[in-house]
Amino acid sequence: MAKEKTAGDPKFLKRQRERLIAMRDDIQNGESAKSKLDRAPRSEGAEQIEDDAQRLAQSEIDGAVQVVEQQRLNLIDRALAKIDEGTYGLSDESGDPIPKARLEAIPEAIFTIEEEEARERQQRR
Repeated sequence: MAKEKTAGDPKFLKRQRERLIAMRDDIQNGESAKSKLDRAPRSEGAEQIEDDAQRLAQSEIDGAVQVVEQQRLNLIDRALAKIDEGTYGLSDESGDPIPKARLEAIPEAIFTIEEEEARERQQRR
């Protein structure tokens, strides 16, 4: 099966750049909205232990989401840089082509699926 080259397809690269920028904006706007919620005034009423526990649990979830969002922003920024460098569609690890279908599904992909799976296995150890 022939691998599709993405570097020479200006329409594809333009569409991917637009998608990546929109994704980055969505993530950044979501963080801004979250910050506004955190600054919102809270009622002065009596608080119960359950309320504190819920806030703590939500805080932990929010922290985990922020870590994932920051990782995704880093990948998006790297993918945008790769478009500028002319290396979009090539793995950062091996230089092998990333299939176009993978890039269409995950525009911020910078590794082949095999490399991504190997990295995830390494992280679990």
